[in-house]
Amino acid sequence: MTRPTSSAARVLRVLKALRGHTLRGLSNTELAKALGESPANITRYMDLLIEEGFATRYEDTGRFAPGIAFLQYAMATADELDRGAARIQELRARIGAHH
Repeated sequence: MTRPTSSAARVLRVLKALRGHTLRGLSNTELAKALGESPANITRYMDLLIEEGFATRYEDTGRFAPGIAFLQYAMATADELDRGAARIQELRARIGAHH
């Protein structure tokens, strides 16, 4: 038996739906249709994401996109992975030099 989806899970689904739509954004209607939610619920979820900086609403189009906090999170993850890759390359070079 599946349990009802919590509000937190619904908000996270909206955040996931915004992935890859930073420049153009998605409309309330597009999000509602994609997630099987009502437009009123999408508005409520977006208000929370906007308040926390994880989404933004483009004033000229009214479309929603990932916000600065979301993008900072993504960039911090990318930076961490880059540092890890650089460390792995350094170790490989050191291992190869002594091989």
